[in-house]
Amino acid sequence: MNIFVYICIFLSTFFCGIILTLFFRKISISRNILLAKNGVSLAGGISIALTFLVFYCIVSLALGLKINIKIIFPSFIMLIFGVLDDWKELSVLTKFAVQIISTLILVLLGVKTKIVYIGEPANLLVTFLWIIGITNAFNHLDVLDGLAAGLAVIICAAFSIVSFSGGSFDFVFLFFAFATLGFLICNYPPARIYMGNSGSHFFGFFLAASAISINYASLDKPVALLSPILILGFPVFDTAFLSLMRIKNGRSIFKKSDDH
Repeated sequence: MNIFVYICIFLSTFFCGIILTLFFRKISISRNILLAKNGVSLAGGISIALTFLVFYCIVSLALGLKINIKIIFPSFIMLIFGVLDDWKELSVLTKFAVQIISTLILVLLGVKTKIVYIGEPANLLVTFLWIIGITNAFNHLDVLDGLAAGLAVIICAAFSIVSFSGGSFDFVFLFFAFATLGFLICNYPPARIYMGNSGSHFFGFFLAASAISINYASLDKPVALLSPILILGFPVFDTAFLSLMRIKNGRSIFKKSDDH
């Protein structure tokens, strides 16, 4: 396909993202489900995930490309869990249990860090800490209109460049970015819809898992291993700093708030 066709596909993803976001917002409000305390819909994560999944799968099948089910499957487990969390807030232990199970599924499917300087046990530990840490970092970031979604678009663009440079370019990041942009139109301040825990957990898990699936070794520089840390540096630093400040002030590190 030529560049014009790709542009049309990504623009279609963007506009479909807007349409589905408005559709789920209407359903959420009319049926009085998945609503924040201020009455704003929390169904944005569902619209992003479905837009992404439909266009990514259709185009991949049309081009004869392999669908990355290893990452998509556990990511959608996190999405469903997030919907349940938005509907009826789950306990912290339940949240961590689901995150651990989803990460375990990811590892069993073969997605894990493969840092040559450390052994297999250490790589497994790094994988669990990375996936769960980034997932919760995005969940904590989803407190300001447009922040988490805007950051996700930037991160996807960065990973697209890195994957292209590493010779393992995957359109998955661009589909994710354009689906998110469609939502961002409605999430821009003042937000008409939020991504909810479904969106933030899906975002964090998907991006964290995708980050360790890129072939950094082909960049032929040891510093390339720092790419995912640098690209996802903001949510990592924000969560680490926020946790330290809350511990210092005797506050819970698990509750979302705007003290970022």
